[in-house]
Amino acid sequence: MIKGSTKLIAHLGYPTTTFKAPMIYNPWFEFRGIDAIVVPMGVRPEDYADYLRLTFRLSNIHGALVTMPHKVATVALADRVSVTAQIAGSANALRLGADGLIEADMFDGEGFVAGVLNKGQQIAGASVLVVGAGGVGSAIAASLAKAGAAHLALFDPAGAEALAGRLTAAYPDLKVTTGSKDPAGFDIVVNASPLGMKPEDPLPMDVSRIDPATFVGEVVMKAEMTPFLAAAAERGCRYQVGTDMLFEQIPAYLDFFGFGKPPVQELRDHAAISY
Repeated sequence: MIKGSTKLIAHLGYPTTTFKAPMIYNPWFEFRGIDAIVVPMGVRPEDYADYLRLTFRLSNIHGALVTMPHKVATVALADRVSVTAQIAGSANALRLGADGLIEADMFDGEGFVAGVLNKGQQIAGASVLVVGAGGVGSAIAASLAKAGAAHLALFDPAGAEALAGRLTAAYPDLKVTTGSKDPAGFDIVVNASPLGMKPEDPLPMDVSRIDPATFVGEVVMKAEMTPFLAAAAERGCRYQVGTDMLFEQIPAYLDFFGFGKPPVQELRDHAAISY
């Protein structure tokens, strides 16, 4: 039941048809008896800056989840930005500070890394290819560097070079390369691009070049098994689906919003995800 006292968490992105977070947060709020709700809000890029400021002037706003295509733009619009979000160059969580200023943080990368480690894949010393250096790709790359990856290869015609510069500045011993999306020879490969959201999309890389021993990660949540993951699974690769990253980061999100840090399994047990 939504009431006048309900804490509103805006889910900002465009389009909203692929949003999965409300199907995890809202059942959990109901289970725990928390008077809060996540509401999808479709905001086009040209309207985002104005809309964000107005959203945080609502008297019942509690915070916001930020998704594609606004994660990068959010950094410049927030009043305070965490170190993690600064290195990633993107943010996916916003809240009002006690002084009324908008605070930004980024949890995509931590969620992705937690999921990979929980599946038994080692990151320390690994070589990783990340295709896509937008908001989510930048966050994943930053968290992989923090987790001890030895080599990060970045591919994105628009954002790879800038991300490489931020990573090198923060982690001088990390090997960072750009310009190729050939997955051959990597321990981990990640599709952090939007490819896979539309039926006509090409695969983000040449799957025939992926070694069966390589661990494959996906961020697209349009379907549980995207064409990319299905092709990698056919080669015998272990993999992580897009919603795993979401589940793993939500406890950090909830803690950021002041709701505590529940076990991931509790979130899974009460989620109502559909595709």
